[in-house]
Amino acid sequence: MYIYTCQQTFEAMMTCIYDAWASRKGHKNIRLELEPIEQPELFCEYVHIDADPEKVKKVVRSVQTKISWKAFGQIYRAAMSCEPDRLDAIYRFLILGFTCGGQVTRMLTETSVMRILELSRKVSNEAHYFREFARFSSVDGKIYISHIEPKCNILELTARHFADRMPSEYWIMIDDARNLAAVHPKDEGLYLTTLSAKEMKKLQEVEKQKDLYTELWKEFFQSIGIEARKNPTCQRNMMPLWYRKHMTEFQP
Repeated sequence: MYIYTCQQTFEAMMTCIYDAWASRKGHKNIRLELEPIEQPELFCEYVHIDADPEKVKKVVRSVQTKISWKAFGQIYRAAMSCEPDRLDAIYRFLILGFTCGGQVTRMLTETSVMRILELSRKVSNEAHYFREFARFSSVDGKIYISHIEPKCNILELTARHFADRMPSEYWIMIDDARNLAAVHPKDEGLYLTTLSAKEMKKLQEVEKQKDLYTELWKEFFQSIGIEARKNPTCQRNMMPLWYRKHMTEFQP
């Protein structure tokens, strides 16, 4: 068994798929895994793959033209999930997709198709929740900063929503779990960047700042609640505890 490994970035994943396919070792003899590899298997040959922009373009173009844009959207979202098998699941989906074309997204009896649909839906749902639960803090009235800590890598999917709704504001959305930031300059495009440990520490201090509006929002949140109708179990179902870590109204 040949096991192709790569880092957990979309570019590295697409390159890994390209090289595994081009190796011509037979799809049944190949498995794709994400690094780090915790426990290597015996009698398996491991092949590390680094990201290559040209190979990424070829894979993306092939999926979009030979399968469909819908299929590309599904594998992109699947690649952003937190499941360890996502890379190999995308590979199995593409094997079927390049054989059947655009209709592959409707072949719901196929295990590989259902797995990609499941991963894609999970990422979409989490991005949807964070569009609602993200909270921004103002720094000197000049820039807005939001911290999130999602399970899946949904920073870009979530940030696009705010880029459309706050196009004339300076703001940064930070994924604390991955040290990533989506930066949006005023009236310009959105871009992603990796933050250093020093930058992360400095930006995390923003959440600890208190102002009049923060206290007013907390007071409003408490005052609109009806004591007789409080239902913590239902609230946790609609808003799980791990979503609340960076929500202003739940801060002590």
